[in-house]
Order: sequence, then structure tokens, then C-alpha cells
Amino acid sequence: MATQMAGVETAGHNLANVNTPGYSRQRVNLQASTPLSSAAGVQGNGVQVASIQRIVDDLLNGRIQSQAGVQAYWTAQQSALQNAETGLNEFLNSTGSTDASNTTATATDANASLSAKLLDFFKTARALTNEGGDTTANREFFVKSAQSLATAFNDANSQLGAVRTSINSALADDTASANSLLTKIADLNGQISDAEAAGGSANDLRDQRDQTLQNLSKLVNFTTSTSANGAVNISVGGQTLVNGQSVSDTLQTYDAGGGQMLVRTATGSVALTVTSGSLAGEIAARDTTLADAQAKVDALATAVITQVNAVHATGFTAAGTTGNNFFTGTGAGTMAVNAALVADSSLVQISGSPTAAGDVSVALALGQLSSASQSALGNQTFSQAYSKIVGNLGSDLKTANDRVDSEASVAALLAAQRNSVSGVSTDEEMTTLLAFQRAYTASAELLKTVDQMIQTTLGLKS
Repeated sequence: MATQMAGVETAGHNLANVNTPGYSRQRVNLQASTPLSSAAGVQGNGVQVASIQRIVDDLLNGRIQSQAGVQAYWTAQQSALQNAETGLNEFLNSTGSTDASNTTATATDANASLSAKLLDFFKTARALTNEGGDTTANREFFVKSAQSLATAFNDANSQLGAVRTSINSALADDTASANSLLTKIADLNGQISDAEAAGGSANDLRDQRDQTLQNLSKLVNFTTSTSANGAVNISVGGQTLVNGQSVSDTLQTYDAGGGQMLVRTATGSVALTVTSGSLAGEIAARDTTLADAQAKVDALATAVITQVNAVHATGFTAAGTTGNNFFTGTGAGTMAVNAALVADSSLVQISGSPTAAGDVSVALALGQLSSASQSALGNQTFSQAYSKIVGNLGSDLKTANDRVDSEASVAALLAAQRNSVSGVSTDEEMTTLLAFQRAYTASAELLKTVDQMIQTTLGLKS
């Protein structure tokens, strides 16, 4: 009866955990009890529980853990690139071009983008060359459009820098989460070893550890080894972090130079190369696509400053003076319009002659810069160079989006495979429960019959 009750309890335990994440169904394995010797020979002695088995496929679980790391890698990249896209104020479709149907993009968004400001700046320069266009109002409008362009470059640089800084914060948070999981794994190792010291298997604790390992794989790649007592040891980049019940070392972020936060061991200070999980995805996004975008935005701003100043330097004001730079600063982060021109737009040098009235040849040359190929930008125009920056970002984001969808499909397939092996079927468990219930009832009837026989035998003696 005790054996059949164990079957009933195990089926009930399975049913209770039908919706528990990471739970593996359990099965009672029965075997005949040790037989007894009698005058008639060896006689059966009933049934006993041989083990309560956890139904798992360790190879499949390993694949699920590995897949979790790959999926988290691309999800982290996707998130970082989406933030960068928003920071550049460009809303892209899957092909990397501006999508007018995107409900999150508005006319205001389009007009506020750096590309729009770039076009507007040269448009206002050309407006000065129209008949009667050299007016105080047009000069002020030209200066204001230049201020808007400089601000757009400042904002783009700031936003890309902010995304990269936020990634550093995410790295610190993910590292702290990984350390917490390492501590939990070491603790579970101890509980499992203690529970299994007298024999049997700590099934539920092993499920918890497998789930914790999967959560850790979402953060960082690692390798495992199993000790004779069932403890799982964890290594990252060849450095042992969990050894049995002890956490030998932890992870920490460190500044590798210029605010580039990377990962190393806290005690040993060994730099680690992470290849999967969100830590690797965040580092890859920050140091490849985002670093490249920020550098190219800066190079574009430098080219605009250099070329506009070079043309502006050849010109004269209406009063015949010269010598003022149009832009100050050296790149996207420091670009600004010369304060003297902001205060007095008559100082803008758009005339090619200090004496010829109505000469706007320098303004014409400034306007023509928009269509001129720039050697510093790979013989592209300013707009082409910026379009390429945005296009590359859109292409990388599309790749990340596609990979996230693809890896999610693989993860769902693996989860379905695991469910077919380790998942709880309510129909199957109800059938098992009924079988053990009937066996229990039959055993009770047997005991009742034996008791009646004993009572009859005792009655004969009286």
C-alpha cells in the first residue's frame, strides 16, 4: 500500500506542477521486493519503490541553454540598435529607408531629423542667391538653419553616446544578475548533495538548477562539469566561478579605456571574452554598429564644418570685411555657429567682392556644396554620407530583427521537444493516478482478507 501511495503522490505532484516553468515530470519505478525463503521455496514479498525518476534529456536541455544564450545575444543587439535609431530621429522600415507609413513617424519627426536639417541649411544658402534674396530676414534665416543643423549634430552625437552609456549600465546590471545566479547555483549544489547523500535523486532541486543555468546562459556563455556528488561546476572563459558549493570568483565590469566597459573576474581580474548572452550582444552593438555610426556622424560634421568654413572664408560681408569662420568646433559634439554671426547676421560673408554690390557668389558656392562630392567622405555628398550611416544602421537593425525572430522559432521548437519528453500530460497523469488508486484499493482488500484469515485462525484456538 505504501508503494502504491508513492505512485499516487508522484502523479499528484506532476499534476500540481503542470504549469511550473522548467519542471520535469517524474515517474515511479517499481521493482519486486526481496523474496523470502520458505518451505515451499523462494516466495515473493510484494513490491517496493526502486526510484522516483526525473524524465529529462540532458542533451536537449544543453541545447536549450545554448539557444537561450544566442537568442539573448540578438535581443540585446536589437534593443540597442532600436534605441540608436530613435536617437538619430530616423524611423526606418525593414529595408533601411524612411517609411512614411510608420505610425510612429510624423511630419515633425521627419523635419527634425539631421538629414532634413542638412538639406534645409543648403536650401537657405541658395535662397540668398535669388533675385532680391540678400535680405536681412534671409540672412537671419540662414544663420538659424545653421544653428538647427549644429544642434541636430550635437543631438545625434549625444544620443548615440547616451545609448552607448546606457549599454555600460546594462552590462553592470547583467553582471550583477549573473553573480546572483552563480550564488544560487552554488547553493543548489549544496542542497542537492545533502538531499542525495542518503540515496535517491533531488528531482525538484535539479529542475531548479537547470532553470537557473538556463537563466545564466541568457546573460553569459559558460561551460560546466559535474562532480561525483552531483554538483555542477561553472567556468567562464576558462575561469572557474562555481566549484561545488562555493563561488570561487564573480564577474565585474571594468573600464578598458575611454569608457569602454568590458567584463572580467572580480577576484582574479582576468579579462573575459564573452561570446553569447546579453552581455556579448550589448558589447557587440556598442563597439561595432554604434561606434561606427557615432564616428561617421562625427566625420560628417567635421566635413561640413571644414568645407563651409573654407568657402565662407573666401567671402566678404556687405561692409567689405572678412575673417570670420562660419562654424566653430571640430566635430558633431562641439559644432556651433560663430557667436558673432548669430548676434549680427550682416557679418555672414556671402559676397565674392569687398566692393561689388549685390554679389552673392559665395552664397551660391555654399549652396552648391550640397551636391559636391567630398573626398573626406569617400567621394560622397553630405546627404549621401548621412543616408549611408542611417542605411547601415537600418540594415544592421533588420539583421537583428530577423535573427531575433529566427532564434525565437528555434527556441520554441526546442521547448516543444522538451515538453514532449519532460512535460506533464494531464491525461497521462490521470490514467497513472487511476492505475495506482486501483492498485492501492486492491492492496487494501488483500490486507483485509489476510486480517480476516488471521482472525479465523485465532478463533480456532479458542
